Amino acid sequence: MRGATSLSTATAEHWVKRWEGQQQRYAVDREERFTVIADVVDHVTAGHTTPLILDLGCGPGALAARLADRLPHADVLGVDADPLLLELARAHYGSTARYVEAVIGTPGWVDALTLGRPLDAVVSTTALHYLDQHTLRRVYRQLAELLRPGGVLVNGDHFRHDAAKMFEITTAVGRRRAERQAAFDHEDWHSWWGALEADPELADLLAERRSRPLPSSEGEDLTLSSHVRLLREAGFEHVGSVWQFGNSHVLAAVR
Repeated sequence: MRGATSLSTATAEHWVKRWEGQQQRYAVDREERFTVIADVVDHVTAGHTTPLILDLGCGPGALAARLADRLPHADVLGVDADPLLLELARAHYGSTARYVEAVIGTPGWVDALTLGRPLDAVVSTTALHYLDQHTLRRVYRQLAELLRPGGVLVNGDHFRHDAAKMFEITTAVGRRRAERQAAFDHEDWHSWWGALEADPELADLLAERRSRPLPSSEGEDLTLSSHVRLLREAGFEHVGSVWQFGNSHVLAAVR
C-alpha cells in the first residue's frame, strides 16, 4: 500500500467523476444497486457498534465511500489489485475508508488485509467476475471463514441465466433499461483509460500499474445458480438474489 497520496484532489475528483460516468454503461441502475447493497449491510449489521465491512475489488472507492456515508460508525476497508485506482480513492474520498492493495484469490491476499477481527459484511460490485471458478470457490471459502456467524456477503454483478433463451431476454431487458437512462451516452472503459493515460500527473502511477500482475476477466460465463452452489459449498447457509433488473443481480449470502 502506498503512503501519502501523490495526487491533487482536483485531479482525483476529475477522474473519479469520469469513472462514475463510464461505469453507468456497465451496471444497470448502478445507484439503485449500490443502495440495495447498503440496505442489506445496514440490516445485517444493525446493533453492531463498529461493523467491519470489506469491499472486494473496490476500484476508486465508489461503493466503499457510499457505505461509509450510509454507515458512518462502520470501519470500511477496500481491497483492489490496481494501485492507480486505489490512489484515486485515497485522494478523492480521503479517510472515509481504508484501502489495501492485493490481488484477490492469490496466496497471501487475506493476510494483506490485517483484519484483526471477524468481518461483519463483505461487498462487491462488478468485480468478482474477474475470478475463474476454481479461484472463486477458494475465495468464497476464505470469506466464509473471515465472516462472523450471521455475517453477509453481498455481490452486485451481471449473472448469466442457465437457460439460453432467458439469458437472451434478460440481457435485452437490461439493455433497453440502459438505453432509456441514456447510459450509453457516457464514455466507455477503453476511452476512459485512453484519456487517463494522457494525463502527465498520472505518469508515475501508470508506470506502477503496468508493473503489477493485474487480473483478467475469466468468470463471466458463470451462471447465477453456479454462484449460489459455490456459496453454499463454502458454508453460506442462506443464499439468494435480493434485487434484479435484466441480468443484473444483487446476490446475498448469509454465513
